[in-house]
Amino acid sequence: MFEIWAKGFAIGLAVAAPVGPIGLLCVKRTLAGGWKAGFATGLGVASADASYGVLVAAGFGVTGVLVAHATLMQIAGGLMIAALGVLALRTFRRAQIAQPQGKPLLAERATPALLENRRGSGLGGAFASGYALTLSNPMTILAFTALVAGLGAGAGAHKAAPYLLVAGVFGGSAAWWALLATGASLTRTRLTPALTRWLDFISGLVLLIWGLWLALAAAQG
Repeated sequence: MFEIWAKGFAIGLAVAAPVGPIGLLCVKRTLAGGWKAGFATGLGVASADASYGVLVAAGFGVTGVLVAHATLMQIAGGLMIAALGVLALRTFRRAQIAQPQGKPLLAERATPALLENRRGSGLGGAFASGYALTLSNPMTILAFTALVAGLGAGAGAHKAAPYLLVAGVFGGSAAWWALLATGASLTRTRLTPALTRWLDFISGLVLLIWGLWLALAAAQG
């Protein structure tokens, strides 16, 4: 039984590791609001994966329904990512306007208090957005369907095997997000407020372009 959980953990770690738009969002929120803000985003992702996994493990016949609405859900997810990019760009713009005239752009010192004020909508909002963005990709449920089926006869009489697999995937995914948030957090106090503002601009631009591309690709696909 532990072997099944361990396989799920490895799968969750491997699936979460490639840095995509949500990974970028996790790093951005860690730099702005600290480790908790970044990890809350990642925990939302892991929870959404687990939600899909539980549906598959419990045998609910939702796969066909979700796939039938896949295009609409993916368009919505892309637009959500683009909207987060717009919010980041607006944050950058407001900070630039507030920058005192004649003051060197990199003269300020980055302090935890200054950066903490950039937390945004809080931990609940960070979790909810990570959860919603991941749910907007219904292809995740197909991956879990394949994983549960892949247990095959080896899972045998163990009715809890699919749930152990899902728990492992959740654990692996959560572990990766904790590592990513920790890595970003280690650099957080070394950044000046000005540099953090430019990171807002870069991440916002990337999220905006990435989100629009995902939405257009889904609409054309």
